Amino acid sequence: MTRGRPSRGRRLAATVLTILLAGCSPAVNPVPSRPVVVPASVPASVSPATAPPAVAPGSCGKVTLAVTPWVGAEADVAVVAYLLRHELGCTVVERQVDDETAWPFLGSRGIDAILENWDHEDLAHQYIEVDHVAQDAGPSGNEGVIGWFAPKFYIDAHPDILTAQTNPSILNAYADAFRTAASGQKGQVLDGEEGFVTEDRAMINGFGLNYTVVYAGSDEAQNEAIQQAVDQRQPILAYHVMPSWFDTKVDLVHVALPAFTPGCNTDPDRVTCDYPAYHLNKVVSVGFATSGSTGYELIKRFSWSNADQDLVAADLAERHLSDDEAAMNWLDAHQATWRAWLP
Repeated sequence: MTRGRPSRGRRLAATVLTILLAGCSPAVNPVPSRPVVVPASVPASVSPATAPPAVAPGSCGKVTLAVTPWVGAEADVAVVAYLLRHELGCTVVERQVDDETAWPFLGSRGIDAILENWDHEDLAHQYIEVDHVAQDAGPSGNEGVIGWFAPKFYIDAHPDILTAQTNPSILNAYADAFRTAASGQKGQVLDGEEGFVTEDRAMINGFGLNYTVVYAGSDEAQNEAIQQAVDQRQPILAYHVMPSWFDTKVDLVHVALPAFTPGCNTDPDRVTCDYPAYHLNKVVSVGFATSGSTGYELIKRFSWSNADQDLVAADLAERHLSDDEAAMNWLDAHQATWRAWLP
């Protein structure tokens, strides 16, 4: 079974404009324009990567990056693409594609790099170990956490909730506190869109909890509900994914449940563990990795924290800055970090 980031709907606008910056950061060499984003279509077949076009020693050439459908991945691409263009002189193409569909493109070099891979162990086995057209390019530095979260002020006042990691039934003592008009006589676990692929219902069944899943309708609506609860100092229990730009606005605590073990989530109706932890990594095509491109060296060295990504993602999602503007804000403030990525 493919494990990875649950499907959360597309939160990225399909950007198809070339943006010309009026100015640039004095810390980063300017490049005239932003590349066109190319929507992806699944290749009919995948063949082993052919010998890539020759790249002169010390040069970059063309680099095609996957832009997977969440704002954190867009933040990764915004910063890496900016440096590829501005520091290394690369031609950068960005392809809007979901995280599973991106993998087949690695075989044909339709995509050179996925900067934020959420496990997908079966795809890694196929394309890395069997087809030998992709390879692990090391950790991104981000730690993926999926699960149920509550406001820190409420956890501070009721710290025994955190014993749910070994005693999940403790949550039943707080079902009334988390109850809403929408959840009736049960505690509420607030999710986003009903189309999101989560294990929340199965976890409620597996742990025998007096809770029900309520859907806010969208990421935005869910965030608004969490923000309102925090502002009004009201308890709320919600599905949440980290890294998340929303963490720059609210202080949430993961209410961990019994740790993931292999096989604990095989029954789709009854799950007896929390979501697994994700040590996010980068995946590149073998053709790109062996091309001699300096762009590969930068991507291999790229590594930053959840807090770093959240800052850029907040500029994109909340402040509606362009990718280049958001990247420049972070690059100006973190020169020691990104200069270590350069070949």
